[in-house]
Amino acid sequence: MPIYQRAKEAGVFDSSDVALLGRVFEKLKAEGQSPEGYEALASRVIANYQAGIRDEEELAAVSKLPLGR
Repeated sequence: MPIYQRAKEAGVFDSSDVALLGRVFEKLKAEGQSPEGYEALASRVIANYQAGIRDEEELAAVSKLPLGR
């Protein structure tokens, strides 16, 4: 699953962090989405978490949007 691989690549997360990231990813993933789409979603969820968003609902809401640059 992309979220677990991305979390591992991104740095050190404890089991509760990974569980939260996984729940948000599962809420947002779309059936039939491309592998690249899953990777992009995983990256957004982790980036938003690393930016300090820890509330599950807020993390899900902002992770629906593309990352700003």
